[in-house]
Amino acid sequence: MRNMEKKNSKLVMENKKNEILEVFFEIQSLKNLFRQGWLKNRVEKKFCESVADHSFSTAMLAWLIADEYLPELDIIKVLKYSLIHEIGEIYAGDITPEDNITDSKKYELEVASVKKVFSKLKYGDKYIKLWEEFENAENKEAKFIKQIDRLEMALQAHYYEKKLSLDLQDFRNSAKKVLKDEILKDLLQSLE
Repeated sequence: MRNMEKKNSKLVMENKKNEILEVFFEIQSLKNLFRQGWLKNRVEKKFCESVADHSFSTAMLAWLIADEYLPELDIIKVLKYSLIHEIGEIYAGDITPEDNITDSKKYELEVASVKKVFSKLKYGDKYIKLWEEFENAENKEAKFIKQIDRLEMALQAHYYEKKLSLDLQDFRNSAKKVLKDEILKDLLQSLE
């Protein structure tokens, strides 16, 4: 009986497009999209983090900080926002301030990317809505991840400075402007 069930489930997948796998492989492309800000600041490609690396680090940092210091946050939302926050870069690319693209144009490119990816799924609207909640900082979890996104960037800058002897103070200064939570400010300050 068990072998027959396996065989039948395999037959169900034959000759059918699988939207989940299609979306998965689109998301996988973020492993090969290097963070442009680092490349533009002399981080060699062999050392440069990808957008997927950044998303993973953001999720781990957010989880650790929320668990330790901010138990009032909905950890599931925190993790979902962390994982979805860069999906707009799949087709829009990793846009940096040096690209001279307005915030509204950047949003337009990224929302189009998010919709292109998730509209393939039966419940794709919920992922699109989740990304928009994050992007528009609609709740305390989204606001937290907006800060964590920048804190992770500052920590990565610190790592590159130590490993590659670069001056990336501008990235830490940029993060300082966004950090509102005292715990996050203290974490960044502890590097200096």
